[in-house]
Amino acid sequence: MNMKQTTRHVSAALFTVCCATAVQAQVNAHTFRIAITGAPGHPSVMGAEKWAELLREKSDGKLILKIFPSGVLGADVQALSSVQGGTIDFTAMNSGILQTQVKEFAIFDFPFLFESGKEADPILDGAFGRKLADLLPAKGLINVAFWELGFRQITNSKRMLSKVEDINGLKIRVIQSPVYIDTFNALGANAVPMPMTEVYTGLEQKIIDGQENPFSVVETSKLNEVQKYLTVSNHMYNPQSVLASKKKWDTLTKDEQNLLMATAAEATKWQRENARKLAEESLNNLKKTMTVTVLPPDEIAKIRTKVRPVIDKFAASVGPELVKELQEELEKGRKK
Repeated sequence: MNMKQTTRHVSAALFTVCCATAVQAQVNAHTFRIAITGAPGHPSVMGAEKWAELLREKSDGKLILKIFPSGVLGADVQALSSVQGGTIDFTAMNSGILQTQVKEFAIFDFPFLFESGKEADPILDGAFGRKLADLLPAKGLINVAFWELGFRQITNSKRMLSKVEDINGLKIRVIQSPVYIDTFNALGANAVPMPMTEVYTGLEQKIIDGQENPFSVVETSKLNEVQKYLTVSNHMYNPQSVLASKKKWDTLTKDEQNLLMATAAEATKWQRENARKLAEESLNNLKKTMTVTVLPPDEIAKIRTKVRPVIDKFAASVGPELVKELQEELEKGRKK
C-alpha cells in the first residue's frame, strides 16, 4: 500500500469515527418496544435480540429495544394495528400479512416462489423490495428490514403424508392470509385461519389436525408435543417484515432514524444466517420425536399443478406487471 492509499484509508477511518461520534451526540434516550408472536428462540426474536444489542452498543446505551415475544402484546393482526396507531413502536411478522394493508404484499405468499433464502435476499434488499416498502408509509408503517423465517412445512396428528391425496380432509391451520387459505383448500384440506397464539391449544384440543410452519417455529413453539407427523414440502418461503410505527418514526431525529436503519441492516445479515442454521438444527431435533417424511418431486409437481389457479388469481389481484417484474428479477439471478 502506498502513502496516498494509506492517507486515504486513515482519512476515511477518521471521518467514520467523527461521524459516529456526531451521530451519537445527537441521539436522545429512547426505549422502544417490539412485538413478535414467535416464542423465545424463534428466528425473529433472536434477530430482535441482536438488533437490541447493536442499538445499545452503537448509541452508547441511549436507544433501548425491549422485546415482547410469544404474542404477549397481541397476535399479528392486533400488533400491526397497534404499530399503526403508535401504541407499539415495532413489530416483525410474515410480510404476506401486510396484504390486508397493501394488496401487492400478497406476492410474498405465492407458493413455490423462491428456491432458497439466498435467492430471496437480493430481491428483498434491492429495487423490488424497496418498491413494496415504499407503499407502506401511507398506511402508517415503515419497513425497516426484511428478515427470514424460512420455508414452511406441514405437520399433523392424523397420518403420514406421502402423497398429495393424503392432505384431503385435514383441518390445517394457516396464517390469516387469503393466499394461504385458498392454497390449502385447493390441496383438499380444510384451511382454518388462526392466530399463532392459539395454535398450540387448537392442536392440543383437536380443534385442528395440523398446521404449517418452518422447522424452527415447530420446535420453539413446541408443536412437536401435540403433532406426530412432519412433512417436508417447502411449499412457501417466508420473508419477515420488520415494521416501525410511522407515528413514532416521525418524532425521531434523522440521526436516530439512521442509527436504527444501520443497526437493523447489520442485524439482518446476522439474522438470516442464524435462521438458516436454526432450520437445520431444528429439523434434526424434531426427528427425535416426530415421524418425518419428504414429499418426492413428483408429488411436489402435483401440488404445483393444484395451486396454479391460486397463483393466477392473486397474480391478477396484485398486478401482472408486478409479477412479471419479480419473475424477471428471479430469472436474472438464476442465470448468474
